[in-house]
Amino acid sequence: MGFHEVRFPANLSFGSVGGPERRTEVVTLANGFEERNTPWAHSRRRFDAGMGMRSLDDIEALIAFFEARQGQLFGFRWKDWSDFKTCKPSGTVGFRDQHIAMGDGEATVFQLTKTYTSGAISYVRPIKKPVFATVKVGIGNQQVSQSIDWEIDTETGLLTFYEPPTDGAQITAGFEFDVPVRFDTDVITTSVASFQAGEVPNVPVVEVRV
Repeated sequence: MGFHEVRFPANLSFGSVGGPERRTEVVTLANGFEERNTPWAHSRRRFDAGMGMRSLDDIEALIAFFEARQGQLFGFRWKDWSDFKTCKPSGTVGFRDQHIAMGDGEATVFQLTKTYTSGAISYVRPIKKPVFATVKVGIGNQQVSQSIDWEIDTETGLLTFYEPPTDGAQITAGFEFDVPVRFDTDVITTSVASFQAGEVPNVPVVEVRV
């Protein structure tokens, strides 16, 4: 799959609308009860990038970005302003934000994740596109240093330690992250007259699996 490691301009994605989508198959039985199942282990996010357009300069930037991605052909990074870091939106990223794994004395590579909890139920989301300069990592409640103790692959979200964390050691991390997406259309329709009157183009964007 073609993917460009470039972020859609954050000032243009601010103000967009969208969020996670699930796919649930519901079968109603003869007795009125339901059976529900899902073929998706993880949600898929959709956005409308057009809602962030505020000026004709924004439209020009959108068209340039769209053309460089060749429409739906190449994926790119997207900042989801409602969910882009491991702490609360009002908080500051810290190395204790997320439990990533427990060391076993052998493994050195771990996938970054974010856990969503409601009551006793939790969902663990793999994070594949962390923002490089924001990643902080801890082992056993102590922060460890990048380039000395670990490195991060910002294209896969894989965290690699130079030495395996000891058996039973808690591995934690905090970071900002992007969503891997593509345009969900091969057509961008704009009208200078209508845009100046307050209308914006419809620019659907959908998350891709990477």
